[in-house]
Order: sequence, then structure tokens, then C-alpha cells
Amino acid sequence: MTEFKTARSNEYATGSDFCGIYVEQMDSLYLLSLLLTFDPQKAEQCFLAGFEDCMSNSFVFKERAYPWARRSIILCGIRSLCPRPNQENELSAARLSPSNGRVLAEVQTYPDLSCLVGLNSFERFVFIMSVLERYSIQECSLLLGCFRRDAIEARTAAMRHLASVAIATETQPERGVIDFVRANYANRWRP
Repeated sequence: MTEFKTARSNEYATGSDFCGIYVEQMDSLYLLSLLLTFDPQKAEQCFLAGFEDCMSNSFVFKERAYPWARRSIILCGIRSLCPRPNQENELSAARLSPSNGRVLAEVQTYPDLSCLVGLNSFERFVFIMSVLERYSIQECSLLLGCFRRDAIEARTAAMRHLASVAIATETQPERGVIDFVRANYANRWRP
């Protein structure tokens, strides 16, 4: 039994493995793209680019294929939006953008996540990567090409924003986000 498990863990994921993941987990992977980009067209491009990256990579172990698919989407989102710290004018534009209504319609199935609208792209990426995807701050800073303190400040700003939204609406979106994470991210490390 141990020999079989060791042999299985050394197998590389194939294109058909990634196709299966993208079909089975399409909603979760697209939602990740949408939350990162907050634009349905960019989310679709990010989703497809992540799929293409996975299909061209032949050095991923089968047991790590699903986390690799999620990581590919995150990396495509970073390449697409180039989020950077200290984008104050982007923050005010994000809060006033007329496209937010359209995006919220896309995410209406997950109303507790609509509070991410007021974050600029850098804060949103750091929040999603560090809180929802459980990347370390060090890994976030490396992938985003920023200092650790920038990632820490962005996560803190995102948490403050979420808290202010919770107070303003007199709800508990933190609990909704936690429930969402448990429901949609619990099986991401499946064997």
C-alpha cells in the first residue's frame, strides 16, 4: 500500500487531469478570477490564460494539480492587472466606478464578498491571496513584487475596510466570508 501511494505521488498531472479540474471546479476557479479582477471580461481572460498555463506545464504532480490551477489564475491576474501598492486614486475610482453594479450582479450569489468592491486591486489581491488562499505574506510579496510591509499594510487596510462595511451595514460579513471559504476552499487540497 505504501509503495502504491509513493508511486502515485510521483505521477505528473497530464493535460486531461487539468481539463478535469477546470470542468469540475469551473465555478470556483472562475469566481477566483472574478474576485481578483472585478471585471467579467478580464476574469474570463484570466481564467482562460490560467487554463492555458496549466496545459503547457508538464512538471506538476497530480496531487498538486488543483492548487496549481488556482495559482495559475492568480499569476495571470497579477500579469493582467499589475497591482501595485499606494494606488490611492485607484481606490477612490474603485468606490465610485459605475461598473461595480455589473460586477456585483456577477457575484450576487456570494453577497458577503461584495464588500471587496471598495478595495483597490493591490489590497484585493493581498486579501484574496493571504486570507482566502492562505498564502504567507512573504509569498504574497514575492508574487506581487513588493515589500513585505506593503503586503502587510494592504492586508490591514483590506481588513479595516471590511470592518467598516460590517459596521455600516450592521451585518457580519466576516462570518459570511469565513463560511464561504469553508464551503468553497475546503476541498482544494484534495488527495
